[in-house]
Amino acid sequence: MTAELISVGTEILLGNIVNTNAAFLSEECAKLGLSCYYQTVVGDNEERICETLKLALSRSDIVIMGGGLGPTQDDLSKEVAAKVCGRKLFLDEKCKKSIEEYFAKKDTPIPDNNWKQAMIPEGSVILENPNGTAPGVIIEYGEKRVILLPGPPGELKPMFRDKVIPYLMKMLPGTIVSKIVKVCGIGESAVEEMIEDLIDAQSNPTIATYAKTGEVHLRVTASAKTEAAANKLIKPVVKELKNRFGTAVYSTEEHVTLEMATVDLLVANELTVSTVESCTGGLVAGRLINVPGVSDVFKSGFVTYSNKAKRKIVGVKKSSLEKFGAVSKQVAEEMAAGAHAINKADVVVATTGIAGPDGGTAEKPVGLVYIACYVCGTIAVKEFRFSGNRALIREKTVAASLCLMRECLLEYMSKNTFGKK
Repeated sequence: MTAELISVGTEILLGNIVNTNAAFLSEECAKLGLSCYYQTVVGDNEERICETLKLALSRSDIVIMGGGLGPTQDDLSKEVAAKVCGRKLFLDEKCKKSIEEYFAKKDTPIPDNNWKQAMIPEGSVILENPNGTAPGVIIEYGEKRVILLPGPPGELKPMFRDKVIPYLMKMLPGTIVSKIVKVCGIGESAVEEMIEDLIDAQSNPTIATYAKTGEVHLRVTASAKTEAAANKLIKPVVKELKNRFGTAVYSTEEHVTLEMATVDLLVANELTVSTVESCTGGLVAGRLINVPGVSDVFKSGFVTYSNKAKRKIVGVKKSSLEKFGAVSKQVAEEMAAGAHAINKADVVVATTGIAGPDGGTAEKPVGLVYIACYVCGTIAVKEFRFSGNRALIREKTVAASLCLMRECLLEYMSKNTFGKK
């Protein structure tokens, strides 16, 4: 079964907002086993929305439209969908009441144009929206389905999860089950090479790769009559992926992030951690602090952006800075060792690099980064050469820092050089 995404909004075309809804819906459709071959962004123009919807219905079973359900005159998705599907609009009293209750909670008067949002195509399935005033709508158009969702991500995402997924599950033949395998420290092209034979031979289950910053996610999806049967198909494939990627697999759970997996290792071994950062400016500490329960192990985070700060705060030698430069293996190592000397953290990760766009040379180009990880007396340092703009280089450095920390923790655990205190 095929699904197609249409994002409605001139502000998306102009680049005023980032279209995060399309990424979310694509991933959710993949989880359901829906094939998504086309995505379109169309502005707030009735004729163009109409043409886009007609084309989508000609080639896809399910069309999901996000946006254009607001109260203003340029919100046209519902009106266009009703026209294309030959439905009249009527004032739904339940939707009207929901709008009244929404504004009553805010203790503000209801603008007259908001009643437009209670106009529903005849014969539609109405999707209640507890997070806003625009209800979602599903138009059953013969064997096709047109699903209209509000544009704000805080409304679209919960509506899709809570209302649309259960509806689609009833339409799908049998049961679709998927399992995620999350890999860090290996690039997407290398990951694909390592499983090329599995992808070439796949039928059911299928394997799809998704590149993330510093990691790759592999989604294994199976279709079967029952959930148990689908899981039985998935299990040996996941086992094979784990065998091939070994310790690079940090989780097979949807909700687990790389920082969560890293913090879990620290907590399990009762090890404290500190960060000392230059080019990342506290982003590594921020990722770690995102994890609930990290307060049990996180001691402190230092941002030593200038050379003076590196010397005064964590004791980097002036001679090292002069001889090797701030972006060097030697300085990264001294940053990690210095942070440990201050607060005796069991684990310290240090970053120093050239994020750009300026500051690079032929010898030390933009994107050159050194990351050091201290674990109970031993320091490992890695050199990286990242590409991209300033923000992306910093983001890649954070991901690489978490990967290196996790790698060092696993290595020392395997050698039994430390255990629980």
